[in-house]
Amino acid sequence: MTLKLICSLSLFISSSLFSQSNGEIVDKIVAQVGDNIILLSDIEAQKQQAIAAGITSGKIMDCEVLEELMYQELLINQAKLDSLVVTDEQVDSEMENRLRVLEEQIGSREKMEAFYGKTVGQIKEEFRPIIKERLMAEEMERTISSDLSVTPKEVQDFYATIPKDSIPFINAQLSFQQIVNYPEITKADKSAAFEKLEGIRENILSGKSFDTQARIHSMDPGSAPQGGKIEGSRGMMVPPFEAAVFSLTIGQISDVFETSYGYHIVKLLDRRGDDYICQHILIVPEFNGNELEKSIIGMDSCYALLVAKKITWEEAVARFSNDEMTKQNKGIITNPITGEQTWDMEDLNQVDQQIFLLTDALEKGDFSSPNMYVNIYDRKQGIRIVRLMNRTEPHIANLKEDYALIKRAAENDKKQRLINNWVKAKIGNAYIRIDLSYQNCAFKNNWLRK
Repeated sequence: MTLKLICSLSLFISSSLFSQSNGEIVDKIVAQVGDNIILLSDIEAQKQQAIAAGITSGKIMDCEVLEELMYQELLINQAKLDSLVVTDEQVDSEMENRLRVLEEQIGSREKMEAFYGKTVGQIKEEFRPIIKERLMAEEMERTISSDLSVTPKEVQDFYATIPKDSIPFINAQLSFQQIVNYPEITKADKSAAFEKLEGIRENILSGKSFDTQARIHSMDPGSAPQGGKIEGSRGMMVPPFEAAVFSLTIGQISDVFETSYGYHIVKLLDRRGDDYICQHILIVPEFNGNELEKSIIGMDSCYALLVAKKITWEEAVARFSNDEMTKQNKGIITNPITGEQTWDMEDLNQVDQQIFLLTDALEKGDFSSPNMYVNIYDRKQGIRIVRLMNRTEPHIANLKEDYALIKRAAENDKKQRLINNWVKAKIGNAYIRIDLSYQNCAFKNNWLRK
């Protein structure tokens, strides 16, 4: 884990003053960049995160953390001078993301509140300006390198500079395409789901436990085992869900409403500002046997045409697939972990083990027979054919097989050099003061203007 990432993740570490056992305050200003100060406690907060991530502490690390913090403050100063805009919506979204990570680490929202001795609302209020500045720094960094690009010659030159014993070893990489057909959900299917949930709601209003009904009937695998309980904040859920939640009074149960996931009812348990606790039950419309049979027949026909070479793969995707995520891209399946079109075995095991089982014995360009498939994003069931687009053997990275990877590394290298030059120029025009205890640090940049 890099120090830059650690600095980003440690936002919620308490920045209260550090004290000795006799009560003497030991926090102090260790650096100033423009109008912004950096405290000893800021460095300690980053160090605690680094230690938790397995990085050894020490004076060298103190210096690295301080330099990263000074770099962030330099970016913030320039962002303010350039009047870069960060919207409240961006701040709220980033706040929710960070709180969600923190909740997962601590265990629950209630435990997080107990840990900090503050309500979620108070935590948000305290850290909102800090998050806004972090987002300004990130936007400023993007602005610095927004026009960056590398030519094929630069990629080749970059690869040539890598020592041979430092060229990375690339594990086997695979890429896949798919044709997916989901059975049609008819009006009758939707009506059946709606009526089922209406009946569940009537049972709850008649005295049955919402908790028990959610455990038995809800089709939301994340909340059903907890009796349908969800703890959230505005912006976490899809708009129709939040519209229902924020229209209720505590203890009230909503009417049946529809989202892209299916039909819901919600009971509001508690709400404090934008934060809420609720229970919900989800019923997903399910296709009937006739529609499934239509999909099976269609995909069998697709498979037969492909085998007989009466249709190309691209034509088959356009004609038979109704999967919105892959149909417009020749059926290529993007790796959600990396955003790339290639997969390694670790990613496959996390996301879609079935792909490997279907394609392990295939040669490049071969495709599987039709199989049942469940979409991991919305749990939709369908029929799919998977094609092995490419498979590379484990090897030392080279320009022929790994050009995209090497190009990204060349871009990152050029970006870092661009940022280093920017920092060098800005240091000369900014007011910078560093405490004597840190002036012997071997900084990468000339912050002391020696």
